Amino acid sequence: MSTARILVVDDDPQIRRIMRMTLVAQGYAVGDARSGEEALEKLNEEKYDLILLDVNMPGSGGLETCRWIRSTSDVAIIMLTVRNAEKDKVAALDAGADDYITKPFSTPELMARIRAALRRAPLSAEGGPQIIALEDVEINLATRRVTVGQREVRLTPKEFDLLHYLATHPNIPIPHARLLQAVWGPDYGNEVEYLRTFVNQLRKKIEKDPSRPRYLLTEPWVGYRFHLPELMKS
Repeated sequence: MSTARILVVDDDPQIRRIMRMTLVAQGYAVGDARSGEEALEKLNEEKYDLILLDVNMPGSGGLETCRWIRSTSDVAIIMLTVRNAEKDKVAALDAGADDYITKPFSTPELMARIRAALRRAPLSAEGGPQIIALEDVEINLATRRVTVGQREVRLTPKEFDLLHYLATHPNIPIPHARLLQAVWGPDYGNEVEYLRTFVNQLRKKIEKDPSRPRYLLTEPWVGYRFHLPELMKS
């Protein structure tokens, strides 16, 4: 398997240097940028698989940079910050990040987060439907595309992975911990705010009325359920 390419974006040169050394030692190919603007230039010049993006930077901050990147790219993004409040985590996820890690962090924790951000949820079981067609929504599991009406809706990789898991386990409540471990990996299980944020984003993209969802239903105190009234194969 080819080595993943990681872009480290932080205005602190010492942090960039340490991160580069740490990641190269783990076998990753690493680039770095000292600002959001420089990160966007690098992304135009080279392809990266994952971005480690500091929230607190002068100029275009990390959240704004994340929104810019996410508007045009599906690259995995992990936000780095010294803040640990839930509202800061939600802000990072709302901006399009796949994950969030608080400084200071250990090398094993960082590597686990990187592996989780780079992973993809398993494909549906062999013989299962590759297209799930609802009244006005079509989910193509093979091409990872979602269409609402006549319009293709752009999902982030983690948004699609979450929708994929729910849609291929329809009409039963899926507990929070099982969803987190299926989509992010075995090291997760308590990050309920991740699910809340991602489900809200998915509802905005595929539900006619996100405040009264028809497909992505909340199961209070348990998790979420995908309501699938009819299933079509293709």
